[in-house]
Amino acid sequence: MDTAERALLAETVNDAVAGATDVDEVLAELGWLEMLAVEPDDAIAIVFGALGAANATGSALDDVVVAALGLEPRPTLAALLPPFGQWDAPETHGIATARVASAQEIVVAGAMLPIANVEASPLRGIDPAAGCFAVTVAQSSPTNAWQTAVAHGRRAIAHQIAGATRAMLDLGRTHAIERVQFGRPVARFQAVRHRLAEALVAIESLDAALVAAADAPGPETAALAKVIAGRTARTVATHCQQVLAGIGFTTDHPFHRYVKRTMLLDGLFGTADDVALDLGRQLLTTRTVPTLIEL
Repeated sequence: MDTAERALLAETVNDAVAGATDVDEVLAELGWLEMLAVEPDDAIAIVFGALGAANATGSALDDVVVAALGLEPRPTLAALLPPFGQWDAPETHGIATARVASAQEIVVAGAMLPIANVEASPLRGIDPAAGCFAVTVAQSSPTNAWQTAVAHGRRAIAHQIAGATRAMLDLGRTHAIERVQFGRPVARFQAVRHRLAEALVAIESLDAALVAAADAPGPETAALAKVIAGRTARTVATHCQQVLAGIGFTTDHPFHRYVKRTMLLDGLFGTADDVALDLGRQLLTTRTVPTLIEL
């Protein structure tokens, strides 16, 4: 896919997802599964970036995990994700997207189980609008492909967080331009500009990490992208909430929905802090620093 084609596809997906009432139906019409099979890197980057920017709820993550496990994704096949904050292969319990409510089967760390063997209850927590479920299943043994599924899942979530952080920055920037104090827009105040600039730098760093993770795919680069995504979300949320001032702390403004969604996404396949700690332990154990990308 060349640059022009990618830009056109990104614009189409963003427009479609932003105005969708049923995101999964819209993605199916756009040929999401075909894109995932033919151009997985671009498909994940574009679709999950659009989901993050629109704060939309969908079940595309199921398809990414299923495909990474070497199975053929389909709308009636859900995937069991690890419990919040963990990334080891789930065996008896975990988290599932809203797809589990209508699926016929569920993949548990590579094993296929009928949905009749699943007990699922809606998760409330920080972001009930995400439509996630707490799931209990019969015990299943993980496959060797699980680490690949974790890497793909982390990259997808990092792209979704990237889209959400850009939306948060846009909300803060728009407010700074429109909000007038002392006879001029607050965007003219140096402190406000510095906060927005810090948020932009964090987002650009995340984009660079995601490009590196696509150029040199692997568990390490995916883990680093996930770490940077979680920390970027916190940085952007902090600065933009300060720029938004009082309105940013209310539910009258859409900003809170992005903050809640990124907090949820940060916990899927391990939080930024836990993944970073795990990477540090690996480095101390091996006493070697891997070459992540060739410069």
